[in-house]
Amino acid sequence: MSLKSLNFETQAVRTQTDKTQFLEHSTPMYLTSGFVFEDAEEMRASFAEEKERNLYSRFSNPNTTEFVDKICKLEGAEDGYAFATGMAAVFSTFAALLDAGDHIISARSVFGSTHTLFTKYLPKWNIETSYFRVDEVDKIESLILPNTKIIYAESPTNPGVDVLDLELLGAIAKEHNLLLVIDNCFATPYLQNPIKFGADLVIHSATKLIDGQGRVLGGVTVGKKELIREIYLFSRNTGPSLSPFNAWILSKSLETLAVRVDRHCENALKLAEFLESHPKINWVKYPFLKSHPQYEVAKKQMKMGGNVVAFEVKGGVQGGKTFFNSVQMCSLSANLGDTRTIITHPASTTHSKLADEDKLVVGITDGMVRCSVGLEHIDDVISDIEQALEKI
Repeated sequence: MSLKSLNFETQAVRTQTDKTQFLEHSTPMYLTSGFVFEDAEEMRASFAEEKERNLYSRFSNPNTTEFVDKICKLEGAEDGYAFATGMAAVFSTFAALLDAGDHIISARSVFGSTHTLFTKYLPKWNIETSYFRVDEVDKIESLILPNTKIIYAESPTNPGVDVLDLELLGAIAKEHNLLLVIDNCFATPYLQNPIKFGADLVIHSATKLIDGQGRVLGGVTVGKKELIREIYLFSRNTGPSLSPFNAWILSKSLETLAVRVDRHCENALKLAEFLESHPKINWVKYPFLKSHPQYEVAKKQMKMGGNVVAFEVKGGVQGGKTFFNSVQMCSLSANLGDTRTIITHPASTTHSKLADEDKLVVGITDGMVRCSVGLEHIDDVISDIEQALEKI
């Protein structure tokens, strides 16, 4: 039976490194910094890349290889590389593929640290970024310059859970010979596969739903083999690699990704439906709510809507403060994708470095709440949020 012909859940469980002489059922941790060679010739041939093997865990390790292999199979990618964090994956991908003077076109709705990368650090190397609004994808082509190299987007976006038409982005990138890079963190490979719609590279912060339990940091970029080769060479020399221990955790986490995300999505939709009719809420956004502006696009490219719900409480700054201070069970944290429901105030935390006008353009208001819905019983989550809303 070919592993390629098996379903998502089976590939996530059954993709493993080769067994050792001990015939273990579960992949062991390879907590080693380096690997030994039989003789001088094998060492020479290995470093000359005439022989494929592990040399040093900054380059590769059986645990990181297993993790990457799984993500590649689940995303339909040719190759990949794993990183210490999601932002290490984002930065290393751009740093490896861009030259001084290149140009990026990006959706304006991106994670705060990615925005800082585009506006503060990449300009040091004369790499500029032009933004388009998620509701103005028809203007992307007008932003293309002779030195444009990459179109970049998150979908769904962080924190506003907007959805971009990946098929449309893929067509634009192909027509103009540009690279399409998609951050697929909110959807995971289980809900969405951007490569099917034309993406050249897909990035994940594995810290989120891929781990799913708030334990370890990690990131991964997968896609076309020739592009991953450049990312590998950059990362081999600069050192943002994922640790073997974290890779072991993340690979094991993938075995339960489907069953976890099923429940996350079920809970998130119920919470979104509850909030939509609540008198203390101005608006609520969730990809699989029919009221979502990109509902039809979400249904086209996603299996379910994900675990993040965005909403705005009434009362502005004071209303938001009262709500956050009144929550009893849900966690106040800047993370997401945990088993525990987490609520975040993007305007003062994850996206606080954005200028006020930039926040408003992407829908981040003072009363906006990003809720990462966990795996608790949904009645308990709703009860906690309801009692906090009653205090406003």
